[in-house]
Amino acid sequence: MRRIWIALRVFFATLLRAEVAAEVERILMPTEPSAPPEPRPAPKPAAKKPAVAGRSDALTLLATLQREARFVDFIKEPLAGFSDAQIGAAARDVHRDCGKVLERLFAVRPIVDQEEGSPLEVPAGFDAGRYQLTGNVTGEPPFSGRLRHHGWEATACQLPSWSGSQAAARTLAAVEVEL
Repeated sequence: MRRIWIALRVFFATLLRAEVAAEVERILMPTEPSAPPEPRPAPKPAAKKPAVAGRSDALTLLATLQREARFVDFIKEPLAGFSDAQIGAAARDVHRDCGKVLERLFAVRPIVDQEEGSPLEVPAGFDAGRYQLTGNVTGEPPFSGRLRHHGWEATACQLPSWSGSQAAARTLAAVEVEL
């Protein structure tokens, strides 16, 4: 059970890291002074387009996982008062529903279609973003070794488009009020 939690947290930390890093850099990094811009001729009047509310793709994914799998509720719930059986029962539902979301949005597939532990040759000119070499790495490729993890890749990316307001762009789940 603990391995599942760790894997889920690592997955989402990695997924959100690039998005957050770009946002932090955009906010915190000072802009370099540049030469004053050259004056441009006045533009012709164009039809005004309504402002489109923006939302981070990472937040869209997180909101989708919350809406369809109650992922945020599950991660944020303190577990101290629950038995392992209760946690396991909840994890089973969240695991199943998160898997459906990932399949629908990303069509996740193994990079290498072999069983873990089987022999694998890493070709010369391999992409370091697709192969992580561990152990005693010496010499030049091709390398021969044992497959420890088949890797994952998204064969699609079908995130829903954000159509809400700018004020709600960071909302992952709306407040529910029963009347």
